[in-house]
Amino acid sequence: MTVSHASPAAPSRLRVLHDGSKPDLVAAEAAAAAFMTALRIPLDHPDLVDTPRRLAHAYAELLEVPEYDFTTFPNEEGYDELVLVQDIPVQSVCEHHLLPFRGVAHVGYLPAARIVGLSKLARTVDHFARRPQTQERLTMQVARHLEEQLSPRGVGVVIEAEHSCMTLRGARAPGTRTVTSSLLGHLRHEPAARAEFLSLTRRDDR
Repeated sequence: MTVSHASPAAPSRLRVLHDGSKPDLVAAEAAAAAFMTALRIPLDHPDLVDTPRRLAHAYAELLEVPEYDFTTFPNEEGYDELVLVQDIPVQSVCEHHLLPFRGVAHVGYLPAARIVGLSKLARTVDHFARRPQTQERLTMQVARHLEEQLSPRGVGVVIEAEHSCMTLRGARAPGTRTVTSSLLGHLRHEPAARAEFLSLTRRDDR
């Protein structure tokens, strides 16, 4: 990561980077072909002949980690109540089966000296989701990143997702949803603040 050197009264931009590695699509396509052959999928069929290439490119796209600027601003108004962005789309790949899981994240914080551009909360979720993940780790990574870079009084992250490794195989339980949470600072240790945050992340249609 690189960060601009702004004064406390100016916007600050932290460039959040990935590790810089590039996928080897040629090797991935060959591996996809070998994988499909081992599963007795006939690659000589006209409809399947190009599937290894498509499969390699699809997973490269799913796992492409986006870079972004984490932009913060001075909290000039002294705002000290909860800031919450609800229903941020989450799309990731389960590291145990490399099958997708999808859902929403609710991300909030209690501001201190600085506030963050609201779109950056969604970009933070997407940045950490775009890699083989567990939902538990993803939830904690988002919360810890916000705590480290924003220094708020508290951070709360709740993720709700449906895992295709559970709905399409194994238990085959469609409609099941996994909920994880990570609360830090005031939102973890102050019961009233914790209750307020969790109540705002519950939807009435459930």
